[in-house]
Amino acid sequence: MNTISAIILILAMISCSLNNKPVKVELKYKDGKYQLYRKGKPYYIKGAGCEFGNIANLASHGGNSMRTWRTENKKSSSLGILDEAHKNGLTIMMGLEIGRERHGFDYNDTIWVKKQYEYVKGEILKYKDHPALLAWGIGNELNLEYKNKKVWDAVNDIAKMIHEFDGNHPATTMLAGIGKGEVDYIRKNCPDIDFLCIQMYGDIENLAQRIEDAGYKGPYVITEWGATGHWEVATTEWGIPIEQTSTEKAEAISGRWKNNIISNQTHCLGSYVFLWEQKQERTPTWYGFFLETGEETEAIDVMEHAWTGKWPDNRVPVINYIKLDEKIRYNNIHLNPEKEYLVEFEVNDPDNDSLTVKCEILPDVSDYWGMGGDFENRPVTIFKMEDVKYTGKVLIKSPEKSGPYRVFVYIFDGHNNAAYANVPFFVDEI
Repeated sequence: MNTISAIILILAMISCSLNNKPVKVELKYKDGKYQLYRKGKPYYIKGAGCEFGNIANLASHGGNSMRTWRTENKKSSSLGILDEAHKNGLTIMMGLEIGRERHGFDYNDTIWVKKQYEYVKGEILKYKDHPALLAWGIGNELNLEYKNKKVWDAVNDIAKMIHEFDGNHPATTMLAGIGKGEVDYIRKNCPDIDFLCIQMYGDIENLAQRIEDAGYKGPYVITEWGATGHWEVATTEWGIPIEQTSTEKAEAISGRWKNNIISNQTHCLGSYVFLWEQKQERTPTWYGFFLETGEETEAIDVMEHAWTGKWPDNRVPVINYIKLDEKIRYNNIHLNPEKEYLVEFEVNDPDNDSLTVKCEILPDVSDYWGMGGDFENRPVTIFKMEDVKYTGKVLIKSPEKSGPYRVFVYIFDGHNNAAYANVPFFVDEI
């Protein structure tokens, strides 16, 4: 660290110390269960992944915490996120981004490991005293497509450093699933990791068995869960994953909360549902709880009810089915180029609101796909229909070029709520 950087860091630390007082967070085993304590009181995480999302919105629906993946990004500063969370009564599990082997980071390279350690140390010193801070999350899914277990040594070194400089917040790391190899190594070599974080989607329904198979008996947080993963669903004959409707996702999320999250309060410290914003990952709708245009989906209703026991005053529309050319999503639908086809769907609105519809067609090719949540470019819209009055059907024109596509339908209730569904299809050559 050069002299100027050191001065900036010291000034940042002084500013934080003058303006903020840390809130102590502890992990205790009491009355036969693990529990986080904040300000000396039991604290159960009712959270969501929300790095760029609407923090006030999360609080308004009953969430008490949010998770980030890194301390700095191109859209917002960590200090701004912490301040906004504090203003809205939320805590932050602050992510510390460290290198992944699948992105080329070599944990045999001691120079790079040391540089990373020093960078992370600086980030911890900047934010450790903020009252909204709940815990530090070191890395994200570092076990995804990796071989070198030295990554866990680096994680433990950071956790040890956290305990040295920050006596108020626990340290953890986020695993993709949970496996015996990681658990055995971490148990033996990483005493400074306070608890594990587990990330599972459709397979969360087997959470208890996966934890037992891994031999883990300690406390944990589920830091990503929600819709069934794109790798866990049925595919078309041309290899495209078939996405659930917004209603099917909401029903699955509700069941997973009841059966796999809140059902285990002896070891589970809470969870962060994924994702309290919008992102492109396989499709623009697969994981986000919001549409690109900002409307809330049924998954938000479900989580508000889970967290508070109450439903929102105005409910999101419910979609019962969608068909293309009288076929359902699982029928391997083939269409001719530049021909009109009917998309049919049925939607019920719990509040009997007047509904409008938008429709679009997107290409569905692997050129756009990432891995493990990596950035993906959104496909360019091929066909679009705006703001049509709901009748339960729209007429589309298939693309000219042969290949895989999806037709998306979005149904709006005029109260910032929306249902959605899409159908994959293949345009054949003539």
